Amino acid sequence: MTVRLTMFCATTAEGGLGRVFGDGAVSDRRRRELAAMTATLPPYALALRGPSARCAQTAEALAIAATPEHALRDLDHGRWDGRTPEDIAAVDPHGLSVWLTDPDAAPHGGETVRELCRRTAAWLDTLPAGTGRILAITEASFIRAALVHALSVPARSFGHLQVPPASAVTLTLRDGCWSTRFDRLTVPRRRQTAEGVPTVAVPTTPTTRRRVCLTGRP
Repeated sequence: MTVRLTMFCATTAEGGLGRVFGDGAVSDRRRRELAAMTATLPPYALALRGPSARCAQTAEALAIAATPEHALRDLDHGRWDGRTPEDIAAVDPHGLSVWLTDPDAAPHGGETVRELCRRTAAWLDTLPAGTGRILAITEASFIRAALVHALSVPARSFGHLQVPPASAVTLTLRDGCWSTRFDRLTVPRRRQTAEGVPTVAVPTTPTTRRRVCLTGRP
């Protein structure tokens, strides 16, 4: 049985500046950059996306007709939705600190990190063999939870897994073992030759791989 899932991290503003918990709109600049990344995406037979406006706009910018999938939703941040980490640190530093270190903490009244990891693992376990290559445009939090499951690391490792905006992670399940591949999709940039004639650089997708066997659950 083989399952191959590529998760593309939906992006909002310039490099994540001014990040807030919860949903957000994709900037015009990001839309143009995403359009240039389309050619670097891996082939896929099925395209899915998270239910957020961010995922919908990212899919639109990539010119991908992706089917909404509720299971790909972001972590529920409860009362922190729409607020910045800096704002929360100013009014509730203890709550933010506990949330960042304890996967069972929910000072915002929403979803715990462990709950996110469990529902993500449950969805991954339902992916049928023979579906072919799947592309999922989803949230950074979902991808981090998927890595917790695939790498079979504790849920407290969630905060140490970095998933940059507009990056891609591919999970492949074969014979009960997950292999992971991290792709950093780059935006083609214009440059000039010595003669002053503008050219377009070829986009690159550097990758790293790690193969692990599932020996436990977070």
